[in-house]
Amino acid sequence: MAPAPRRIAIALGDPAGIGPEIALKAALDPRVARMCRPLLVGDPRALALHAKTCGLTPRISLFRDAASVAWDEDGIKLLALDQFAESPPVLGAVRAAHGRAAVEAARVAIEAALAGHVDAVVAAPHTEIAIKEAGIAFDGYPGLVAAATGLARGDAYLMLCFDATRIVHLTLHCPLAEAVRQVTRPRVLRVIEKTHEALPHMGIAAPRIAVAGLNPHAGENGLFGNEEIDEIAPAIAAARERGIRVEGPFGADTMLHRPGFDAFIVMYHDQGHIAAKLVAENRTAALTIGTPVLFASVAHGSALDIAGQNRASPAALIEALERLVGARLHAAA
Repeated sequence: MAPAPRRIAIALGDPAGIGPEIALKAALDPRVARMCRPLLVGDPRALALHAKTCGLTPRISLFRDAASVAWDEDGIKLLALDQFAESPPVLGAVRAAHGRAAVEAARVAIEAALAGHVDAVVAAPHTEIAIKEAGIAFDGYPGLVAAATGLARGDAYLMLCFDATRIVHLTLHCPLAEAVRQVTRPRVLRVIEKTHEALPHMGIAAPRIAVAGLNPHAGENGLFGNEEIDEIAPAIAAARERGIRVEGPFGADTMLHRPGFDAFIVMYHDQGHIAAKLVAENRTAALTIGTPVLFASVAHGSALDIAGQNRASPAALIEALERLVGARLHAAA
């Protein structure tokens, strides 16, 4: 007997951006219908606004809690949150209410996964300035997933996926000076271990991992900095002693050209994101690893400038769904 299709919650993201549009388009895509059972999570007013601007008139069934979802029903299923009863979202605007809505939808979806009502979560893009205006401490979806599942924010890591490339970030949304401070032997060892644990869930039985340096040319033997000598190389050596096939540190500007590696670990945001957005613009999936919830998002932003114009592609969101469906098990902490 074939396994039941995976039930995947799709949080709508920032309602003023393209999140609800790409979530709805993905849920209506025949490829998604074949691979999983999507459940949108967010405010029905925001979803209706985006459906109207896109000229879409799907049948939408509303559910007030994840336990009551009728998965066998036809049409779009929405776990309805009451976020805009007093005033509707404003397309293209940065508002605290929009930031709160994006975070709440993601949290509700994560709670549904923890309770076993869905198998995984995908979150549409958020707007960090709107979340900041809402007064919510937020450094990206991995930190949110970690906090919602009882882990330290630094114990969840972002893995960007496109084609056969996987890039894991030691640090993410923090000032560069803070990222440098976080390049320590224990943290580098932990991200290597979590990457090694996650890859078998993606069908890679004996993963091989490359690790970038922090400085230009991986420090050039101390000429451009000592973090590689003092922190990164000792962590790699410790990982090897634990049986992990890992090499480096390599210069981040050439590392992705090295063949035979299943994942590349970088030290800070731009080392990974610039490469991904140049090579795979708008089709990169962003997985969170190291947590008990299978979670993904997209590597592009909320695109406030084209919200409501029916121009947004759901390609990256569908890629994220495909990655989650392909993962065999949850990447447990």
